Amino acid sequence: MKENVEKDDVVVLIDCNFKKYIIDISGKTDKIKGVGVLNPTILVGKEYGRKIEIGNKQFWLLTPSLQDKLQSMQRRAQIILPRDASQIIMFCSIETGHYVLEAGTGSGSLTIALASSVAPKGKIISYDIRKDFIEHALKNLKKAGLNQYVITKNKDVIKEIDEKELDAVILDISNPWKAIKNAWNALKTGGYFCSYSPLISQVEKTVNELRSQPFIEIGTFENIQREMIVSDFGTRPSFDMLGHTGYLTFARKILQI
Repeated sequence: MKENVEKDDVVVLIDCNFKKYIIDISGKTDKIKGVGVLNPTILVGKEYGRKIEIGNKQFWLLTPSLQDKLQSMQRRAQIILPRDASQIIMFCSIETGHYVLEAGTGSGSLTIALASSVAPKGKIISYDIRKDFIEHALKNLKKAGLNQYVITKNKDVIKEIDEKELDAVILDISNPWKAIKNAWNALKTGGYFCSYSPLISQVEKTVNELRSQPFIEIGTFENIQREMIVSDFGTRPSFDMLGHTGYLTFARKILQI
Protein backbone atom coordinates (compact mmCIF):
# COMPACT_ATOMS: atom_id res chain seq x y z
CA MET A 1 0.00 0.00 0.00
CA LYS A 2 1.45 3.35 -1.06
CA GLU A 3 1.86 5.94 1.67
CA ASN A 4 2.54 8.93 -0.56
CA VAL A 5 1.30 10.15 -3.94
CA GLU A 6 3.57 9.35 -6.90
CA LYS A 7 3.69 11.07 -10.29
CA ASP A 8 1.73 8.38 -12.17
CA ASP A 9 -1.00 7.85 -9.55
CA VAL A 10 -4.73 8.49 -9.82
CA VAL A 11 -6.16 9.94 -6.60
CA VAL A 12 -9.51 11.02 -5.22
CA LEU A 13 -10.12 14.30 -3.45
CA ILE A 14 -13.12 14.27 -1.08
CA ASP A 15 -14.43 17.58 0.22
CA CYS A 16 -16.21 18.22 3.52
CA ASN A 17 -19.59 17.53 1.88
CA PHE A 18 -18.21 14.21 0.56
CA LYS A 19 -18.20 15.38 -3.04
CA LYS A 20 -15.54 13.38 -4.89
CA TYR A 21 -13.08 14.35 -7.62
CA ILE A 22 -10.85 11.86 -9.44
CA ILE A 23 -7.50 13.40 -10.34
CA ASP A 24 -4.88 11.96 -12.70
CA ILE A 25 -1.53 13.13 -11.31
CA SER A 26 0.06 12.84 -14.77
CA GLY A 27 -2.65 15.07 -16.26
CA LYS A 28 -2.44 18.73 -17.18
CA THR A 29 -3.26 21.82 -15.14
CA ASP A 30 -7.01 22.32 -15.46
CA LYS A 31 -9.98 24.08 -13.91
CA ILE A 32 -12.00 21.49 -12.02
CA LYS A 33 -15.51 22.43 -10.91
CA GLY A 34 -15.63 22.36 -7.12
CA VAL A 35 -11.83 22.37 -6.76
CA GLY A 36 -10.61 25.30 -8.86
CA VAL A 37 -7.50 25.54 -11.03
CA LEU A 38 -5.32 22.57 -10.14
CA ASN A 39 -1.86 21.51 -11.23
CA PRO A 40 -1.97 17.80 -10.28
CA THR A 41 1.78 17.64 -9.69
CA ILE A 42 1.40 19.66 -6.47
CA LEU A 43 -0.08 16.51 -4.94
CA VAL A 44 3.08 14.44 -5.56
CA GLY A 45 4.62 13.46 -2.23
CA LYS A 46 1.47 14.20 -0.22
CA GLU A 47 0.51 11.52 2.28
CA TYR A 48 -2.61 9.45 1.58
CA GLY A 49 -5.28 9.84 4.25
CA ARG A 50 -4.33 13.41 5.14
CA LYS A 51 -6.53 16.49 4.80
CA ILE A 52 -5.00 19.01 2.39
CA GLU A 53 -5.89 22.55 1.39
CA ILE A 54 -6.36 23.64 -2.23
CA GLY A 55 -7.31 27.27 -2.66
CA ASN A 56 -9.67 28.00 0.21
CA LYS A 57 -11.12 24.47 0.42
CA GLN A 58 -10.03 21.36 2.26
CA PHE A 59 -10.02 17.81 0.90
CA TRP A 60 -9.15 14.35 2.11
CA LEU A 61 -6.63 12.70 -0.19
CA LEU A 62 -7.11 8.97 -0.82
CA THR A 63 -6.52 6.19 -3.33
CA PRO A 64 -9.80 5.93 -5.30
CA SER A 65 -12.04 2.95 -4.69
CA LEU A 66 -14.46 1.58 -7.27
CA GLN A 67 -17.24 3.40 -5.41
CA ASP A 68 -15.30 6.67 -5.69
CA LYS A 69 -14.88 6.20 -9.46
CA LEU A 70 -18.59 5.55 -9.95
CA GLN A 71 -19.74 8.44 -7.77
CA SER A 72 -17.44 10.99 -9.41
CA MET A 73 -18.06 10.09 -13.07
CA GLN A 74 -19.68 12.49 -15.51
CA ARG A 75 -23.14 11.35 -16.62
CA ARG A 76 -24.93 11.81 -19.93
CA ALA A 77 -27.36 8.90 -19.73
CA GLN A 78 -29.14 7.34 -16.74
CA ILE A 79 -26.65 5.03 -15.03
CA ILE A 80 -26.91 1.64 -13.35
CA LEU A 81 -26.28 2.40 -9.68
CA PRO A 82 -23.67 0.56 -7.56
CA ARG A 83 -26.30 -1.42 -5.64
CA ASP A 84 -27.58 -2.93 -8.92
CA ALA A 85 -24.10 -3.29 -10.45
CA SER A 86 -22.96 -5.33 -7.43
CA GLN A 87 -25.92 -7.68 -7.86
CA ILE A 88 -25.11 -8.12 -11.54
CA ILE A 89 -21.49 -8.99 -10.76
CA MET A 90 -22.52 -11.51 -8.09
CA PHE A 91 -25.44 -13.17 -9.89
CA CYS A 92 -23.46 -13.44 -13.16
CA SER A 93 -20.44 -14.76 -11.25
CA ILE A 94 -18.11 -12.28 -12.94
CA GLU A 95 -14.46 -12.49 -11.91
CA THR A 96 -10.96 -11.78 -13.13
CA GLY A 97 -10.17 -13.27 -16.53
CA HIS A 98 -13.78 -13.37 -17.73
CA TYR A 99 -14.97 -12.04 -21.07
CA VAL A 100 -18.27 -10.19 -20.74
CA LEU A 101 -20.43 -8.38 -23.27
CA GLU A 102 -22.63 -5.48 -22.25
CA ALA A 103 -25.02 -3.66 -24.56
CA GLY A 104 -26.02 -0.10 -23.74
CA THR A 105 -22.72 1.53 -22.77
CA GLY A 106 -24.39 4.78 -21.75
CA SER A 107 -22.10 6.83 -19.50
CA GLY A 108 -19.99 3.78 -18.65
CA SER A 109 -21.03 3.26 -15.03
CA LEU A 110 -21.63 -0.49 -15.29
CA THR A 111 -18.69 -0.76 -17.70
CA ILE A 112 -16.37 0.59 -14.99
CA ALA A 113 -17.70 -1.86 -12.39
CA LEU A 114 -17.43 -4.81 -14.79
CA ALA A 115 -13.94 -3.85 -15.99
CA SER A 116 -12.75 -3.61 -12.39
CA SER A 117 -14.03 -7.17 -11.81
CA VAL A 118 -12.48 -8.84 -14.88
CA ALA A 119 -9.10 -7.04 -14.73
CA PRO A 120 -6.29 -7.66 -15.33
CA LYS A 121 -6.74 -10.68 -17.62
CA GLY A 122 -10.34 -10.33 -18.80
CA LYS A 123 -12.13 -7.98 -21.16
CA ILE A 124 -15.45 -6.15 -21.38
CA ILE A 125 -16.90 -5.80 -24.87
CA SER A 126 -19.37 -2.93 -24.84
CA TYR A 127 -21.92 -2.33 -27.63
CA ASP A 128 -23.87 0.89 -28.12
CA ILE A 129 -25.78 2.21 -31.11
CA ARG A 130 -24.78 5.80 -30.24
CA LYS A 131 -21.21 6.91 -30.96
CA ASP A 132 -21.52 9.94 -28.67
CA PHE A 133 -22.30 7.70 -25.69
CA ILE A 134 -19.29 5.50 -26.49
CA GLU A 135 -16.99 8.53 -26.70
CA HIS A 136 -18.29 9.90 -23.40
CA ALA A 137 -17.99 6.51 -21.66
CA LEU A 138 -14.41 6.12 -22.88
CA LYS A 139 -13.51 9.42 -21.19
CA ASN A 140 -14.94 8.12 -17.91
CA LEU A 141 -13.14 4.79 -18.34
CA LYS A 142 -9.82 6.48 -18.98
CA LYS A 143 -10.30 8.71 -15.95
CA ALA A 144 -10.99 5.58 -13.87
CA GLY A 145 -7.84 3.91 -15.26
CA LEU A 146 -9.80 0.98 -16.74
CA ASN A 147 -10.03 1.73 -20.47
CA GLN A 148 -7.41 -0.92 -21.33
CA TYR A 149 -9.84 -3.64 -20.24
CA VAL A 150 -12.70 -2.48 -22.48
CA ILE A 151 -13.40 -2.90 -26.19
CA THR A 152 -16.19 -0.66 -27.49
CA LYS A 153 -18.24 -1.26 -30.63
CA ASN A 154 -20.80 0.94 -32.35
CA LYS A 155 -23.16 -1.99 -32.96
CA ASP A 156 -26.74 -3.10 -32.35
CA VAL A 157 -26.85 -6.20 -30.15
CA ILE A 158 -30.27 -7.07 -31.57
CA LYS A 159 -28.83 -7.47 -35.07
CA GLU A 160 -25.77 -9.55 -34.17
CA ILE A 161 -23.11 -10.36 -31.60
CA ASP A 162 -19.64 -10.99 -32.98
CA GLU A 163 -18.18 -12.74 -29.94
CA LYS A 164 -18.56 -16.39 -28.85
CA GLU A 165 -17.93 -18.35 -25.64
CA LEU A 166 -18.67 -15.34 -23.44
CA ASP A 167 -18.96 -15.72 -19.68
CA ALA A 168 -21.88 -13.29 -19.49
CA VAL A 169 -24.09 -11.06 -21.62
CA ILE A 170 -25.64 -8.04 -19.90
CA LEU A 171 -28.27 -5.90 -21.61
CA ASP A 172 -29.28 -2.38 -20.64
CA ILE A 173 -31.52 -1.70 -23.63
CA SER A 174 -35.21 -0.95 -24.04
CA ASN A 175 -36.11 -4.27 -25.74
CA PRO A 176 -33.79 -6.99 -24.36
CA TRP A 177 -36.13 -9.84 -25.37
CA LYS A 178 -35.21 -9.18 -29.00
CA ALA A 179 -31.52 -9.93 -28.29
CA ILE A 180 -31.97 -13.15 -26.28
CA LYS A 181 -31.35 -15.52 -29.17
CA ASN A 182 -28.15 -13.67 -30.07
CA ALA A 183 -27.13 -13.75 -26.41
CA TRP A 184 -27.64 -17.52 -26.22
CA ASN A 185 -25.47 -18.03 -29.32
CA ALA A 186 -22.72 -15.83 -27.87
CA LEU A 187 -22.62 -17.40 -24.40
CA LYS A 188 -20.57 -20.38 -23.36
CA THR A 189 -22.52 -23.29 -21.88
CA GLY A 190 -23.29 -22.30 -18.29
CA GLY A 191 -22.78 -18.62 -19.07
CA TYR A 192 -25.06 -15.98 -17.59
CA PHE A 193 -27.62 -13.63 -19.11
CA CYS A 194 -28.77 -10.42 -17.40
CA SER A 195 -31.09 -7.62 -18.42
CA TYR A 196 -31.79 -4.34 -16.64
CA SER A 197 -35.28 -2.94 -17.24
CA PRO A 198 -37.12 -0.04 -15.54
CA LEU A 199 -40.60 -1.33 -16.51
CA ILE A 200 -42.32 -4.57 -15.48
CA SER A 201 -43.81 -4.89 -18.98
CA GLN A 202 -40.27 -5.20 -20.31
CA VAL A 203 -39.53 -7.88 -17.73
CA GLU A 204 -42.57 -9.93 -18.75
CA LYS A 205 -41.56 -10.01 -22.41
CA THR A 206 -37.97 -10.85 -21.49
CA VAL A 207 -38.89 -13.70 -19.14
CA ASN A 208 -41.37 -15.18 -21.62
CA GLU A 209 -38.66 -15.24 -24.30
CA LEU A 210 -36.09 -16.72 -21.91
CA ARG A 211 -38.51 -19.52 -21.05
CA SER A 212 -38.84 -20.39 -24.75
CA GLN A 213 -35.06 -20.77 -25.10
CA PRO A 214 -32.54 -23.13 -23.42
CA PHE A 215 -32.08 -21.16 -20.17
CA ILE A 216 -32.49 -22.12 -16.52
CA GLU A 217 -32.35 -20.27 -13.18
CA ILE A 218 -34.58 -17.54 -14.60
CA GLY A 219 -35.41 -14.93 -11.97
CA THR A 220 -36.15 -11.22 -11.57
CA PHE A 221 -35.20 -9.01 -8.63
CA GLU A 222 -35.70 -5.45 -7.45
CA ASN A 223 -33.22 -3.87 -5.03
CA ILE A 224 -34.57 -1.40 -2.48
CA GLN A 225 -32.03 0.44 -0.33
CA ARG A 226 -32.65 2.48 2.83
CA GLU A 227 -29.97 4.27 4.83
CA MET A 228 -30.03 4.34 8.64
CA ILE A 229 -29.35 7.77 10.16
CA VAL A 230 -27.30 7.40 13.36
CA SER A 231 -27.07 10.47 15.61
CA ASP A 232 -26.29 11.27 19.25
CA PHE A 233 -30.02 11.18 19.97
CA GLY A 234 -30.86 7.85 18.36
CA THR A 235 -31.19 6.01 15.09
CA ARG A 236 -33.92 6.19 12.46
CA PRO A 237 -34.42 5.26 8.81
CA SER A 238 -33.62 7.99 6.30
CA PHE A 239 -36.64 9.83 4.87
CA ASP A 240 -34.85 9.87 1.49
CA MET A 241 -34.99 6.16 0.73
CA LEU A 242 -33.61 5.20 -2.67
CA GLY A 243 -36.48 3.14 -4.02
CA HIS A 244 -37.09 1.63 -7.43
CA THR A 245 -34.34 1.94 -10.04
CA GLY A 246 -34.95 -1.07 -12.26
CA TYR A 247 -35.59 -4.79 -12.42
CA LEU A 248 -32.74 -7.25 -12.88
CA THR A 249 -33.55 -10.44 -14.76
CA PHE A 250 -31.04 -13.30 -14.74
CA ALA A 251 -30.77 -16.63 -16.53
CA ARG A 252 -28.15 -19.29 -17.31
CA LYS A 253 -27.47 -20.97 -20.64
CA ILE A 254 -27.97 -24.73 -21.08
CA LEU A 255 -28.01 -26.85 -24.24
CA GLN A 256 -31.58 -28.10 -24.02
CA ILE A 257 -34.70 -27.38 -22.04
